[in-house]
Amino acid sequence: MTDRPAEWIVRASPEEAAAAAAERLGAAAREAVEARGRFAVALSGGSTPGVLFELLASRAWSGRLPWERTHVFWSDERCVPPDHPDSNYGMAARTLLCHVPVPAAHVHRIRGEEGAVAAADTYEEELRGFAGAGAAPLDVVLLGVGTDGHTASLFPGSEAERRDAAGTTRRVLPNEAETPGAARVTLTTKAIDEAPVVLFFVTGAAKSEIVARLARPAAPDGPDADLPAGRIRPAGRLAWILDAAAAADLPLDVRVR
Repeated sequence: MTDRPAEWIVRASPEEAAAAAAERLGAAAREAVEARGRFAVALSGGSTPGVLFELLASRAWSGRLPWERTHVFWSDERCVPPDHPDSNYGMAARTLLCHVPVPAAHVHRIRGEEGAVAAADTYEEELRGFAGAGAAPLDVVLLGVGTDGHTASLFPGSEAERRDAAGTTRRVLPNEAETPGAARVTLTTKAIDEAPVVLFFVTGAAKSEIVARLARPAAPDGPDADLPAGRIRPAGRLAWILDAAAAADLPLDVRVR
């Protein structure tokens, strides 16, 4: 963990923000392949990264990443089958993975249909086995942020978030829920902070208020001090890549370009 300042990158539109994120992903992939012979990325879920996935799958971009040496993981997943409309894996498969030459054995989906606890335990072991003893498994973690300050599936006040804030040594936690279909599996702050590169990709006016709150230094006992997204402080590089709508309320002293 480090207090290295985050980089704030603002582009006019979601498409231009996606291009900036794709550039960062491509650079990180090349660095990882040169250093270790492979690139491991954790994709975010929800609808926001769809524009980025579609760009990466486009003719202009599909040949610019080392897909044959890329391993794909997820930052979180809903406890639904992979063909369910709410599946984060399913969305990435439709918009990206079906269009690029990632080997099937390199796609490491969270098996949410097994239930939160079992799926979390399985993914914990998979990440450990992939990385090897003492190594960080992921080169890049792609994240979004919710209007409540959650990231991945670390929702404020949830059991998973409380365990994460307490400093769990796990890389993956279940986030159980009483509502059918609401249970999830999530990476922890530990797993995210181990990555050399963490990218928040955020678009839309609905996110402008929370982005501005997260950009301000939080008072130690203030209401924003422990927002899950604000606890992400990787040892490497942290960048927030925003469109103009999401950046509309950023404080003036935040460096943007």
